[in-house]
Amino acid sequence: MHKQIAKWVAGLILPFSITSFAADAVDMVFVVDESGSMSGEHSWIATMVNDLENQLIANGVGASPNSNRYALVGFGEETNIGGHTHPVGSGTWGTASELSTATSSLQITGDIEDGWDGINTAIGLSLRPGVARNIILVTDEDRDVFNNNLTFGGLLGDLFNDGFLLNSVVDHGFEDGDQFEAFGIDSEGNAYVDDGFGSYFQTLGGTPTTGEGTTEADYVDLALATGGAAWDLNLLRLGGSSAEAFTEAFIDIKVQEISQQEAPPETVPAPSVPYLMLMGLFGWWHLRRKNSI
Repeated sequence: MHKQIAKWVAGLILPFSITSFAADAVDMVFVVDESGSMSGEHSWIATMVNDLENQLIANGVGASPNSNRYALVGFGEETNIGGHTHPVGSGTWGTASELSTATSSLQITGDIEDGWDGINTAIGLSLRPGVARNIILVTDEDRDVFNNNLTFGGLLGDLFNDGFLLNSVVDHGFEDGDQFEAFGIDSEGNAYVDDGFGSYFQTLGGTPTTGEGTTEADYVDLALATGGAAWDLNLLRLGGSSAEAFTEAFIDIKVQEISQQEAPPETVPAPSVPYLMLMGLFGWWHLRRKNSI
């Protein structure tokens, strides 16, 4: 009888359960270092983001009915050290084209860069339910502590709770299982390697090598822990075919990640405890009455 009651009560609760589904749009935040050495990366974001948007739409993300939204968070600017938003279009969120234009407002005057504070600012933005959520961190420094209240575990927990996937484009090297230098690696150990002809190939055994200070612990580990990827901006800075192949790999993997990312569930009020108790008692009475007939 107890099993029958349990099944009956479960039947009451299940209609309130939330089924996950693949996202059809994304809220994407670029979190960008505003120190003096970052002008090249600012220009890269401006040119890359429109290609990223086009490929997302071609893969059904942002095509219909929701559009993709982009936001821009800077950190480390001389007079505004902590994470802060830059207007995109007429507000915090805008189109890829508006994000491209907004990168011109990024500064190159800073020397104290706390990327964790930038990520924390991104997490706090107003987000849409039912769409994928992505943060792309771009910095060539390890973390300079500006916000003492942030911890790795706390920040990772907030990223998980809000359904964010993080990619880190940083000053750190990577290699594949054959020790070939890689543009980047993902959380499953895949590595993305320059093929020497302006494109890339995917191999296994991807691992971090060496980098700037504590970059691996600060940003590489954080990105991989969310299920995202980490990238070596030094290979982007080589320019030419290396930069082209880097960008191709980055966009391809971002589109793949977002296309497969489950949308965070919308909040649905759960049935109250007294309601469940009442329904459980009713079920128990109903089964007793049925068995006595």
